[in-house]
Amino acid sequence: MRRLAAGLLLALTSGCALVLPGLASAALTIEITQGENSGTPVAAVPFRWVGSGDPPEDMRAIIAADLHRSGRFNLLPPTDFLSKPSEIAEVRYKDWRLIKAESLVIGRVTQKGPDEYEVSFQLLDVYRERVKVGLRFTTNAAQLRQVAHQISDRIFYEITGIPGAFDTRIAYVTMNQLDNADRVYRLMVADSDGHNPRQILETVNLPVLSPAWSPNGEWLAYVSFSDARSGANVWLQDISSGNRREVAQIEGTASAPAWSPDGKWLALTVSAKGNTDIYVLEVASGETRRLTRHPAIDTEPAWAPNGRHLVFTSDRSGRPQIYRIGRNGGEAKRLTRNGKENARASFDPTGKRLVMVTNRGSGAGYQIGVFYPASGRTDLLTDGTLDESPTFSPNGAMILYATRLGGAGVLAAVSSDGRVRQVLKMHDGEVREPAWAASR
Repeated sequence: MRRLAAGLLLALTSGCALVLPGLASAALTIEITQGENSGTPVAAVPFRWVGSGDPPEDMRAIIAADLHRSGRFNLLPPTDFLSKPSEIAEVRYKDWRLIKAESLVIGRVTQKGPDEYEVSFQLLDVYRERVKVGLRFTTNAAQLRQVAHQISDRIFYEITGIPGAFDTRIAYVTMNQLDNADRVYRLMVADSDGHNPRQILETVNLPVLSPAWSPNGEWLAYVSFSDARSGANVWLQDISSGNRREVAQIEGTASAPAWSPDGKWLALTVSAKGNTDIYVLEVASGETRRLTRHPAIDTEPAWAPNGRHLVFTSDRSGRPQIYRIGRNGGEAKRLTRNGKENARASFDPTGKRLVMVTNRGSGAGYQIGVFYPASGRTDLLTDGTLDESPTFSPNGAMILYATRLGGAGVLAAVSSDGRVRQVLKMHDGEVREPAWAASR
């Protein structure tokens, strides 16, 4: 299984890392490839615009897209609406019961100054004829999309009881091949829907791998190279300032970083003296502690939400499978037993599920599955042949992963119940190695 190498066996030529924190021209676009209209029926009315010219953002479109791609809602088409209210006094609940809407979203955007806008919205329970929540925001044009995501988060919570994850960010790596055969890698950060991309790092012929967000969303850990002759090492980069540093001078190569829930530790894969094991590193001091001591390849660590143990991939049983070990080491326990291979596991926020890459055998290739340690059950969510690098959304409702489409690397997302699928792709180049931030 090639991902067990953890990015250590790479053919490098030459290049140097550049910190370029400006905006990138290539943004991700989302295409819904599978959806079911079996969720809660919601009617989101176009927000009324009170101002000159056209509104800076279509708030209704952003909110509707957020809710639809979560897989939990059936967004009713505006062509079915019998009226288009923007405030409670204009609402006739019977209009919405006729089209079988259970929840109604209304709102308006009012221009208050040259770059000042007031956004108000209400979420209404159609059958109980009451307001579930109403909020008001004052913002500028640049932050209107974020306000829309915050509204989506609140709607998601009020209807499902689960915190929303639309006002969050993702990190990913893009690769463009130039006419001279050089490969340009860029570490990017964007909103959860692919908008507002920002370049964090650019390298030439030096791959960037395994980005991982710190719990507070201020740092990214990732694997890169100082130059063509250096081994892989883990770097930390401040998202705001662009400053970066190697986490430690480690004998051998380090890869696959994973933050502890308190942000004080990084779990790493360290390959040294012919062996590959799991280590933990204290971020403040750089001191390391070895957790596994086995002649097999132990790699891809991930912390449990309670910080008491980690899971990792090991081929100590002959094929890659998922194991668990305490944060201070000790005996490793095998978790997965079904399927030919299982790898790259990480927890959902509750600690009750693991998302992983699974190979069921019979030439099926690698798909994304959700594993339940308590029962040993695995639910298969995708049907690709080379799906990899899965990451849960902060609320556990969605899973972002990398795959290939038409021979190119793209990102894809699937709801954790498998009902909704979408593809996030660029118009130029490939995209891979996604990571979903736990906070804004």
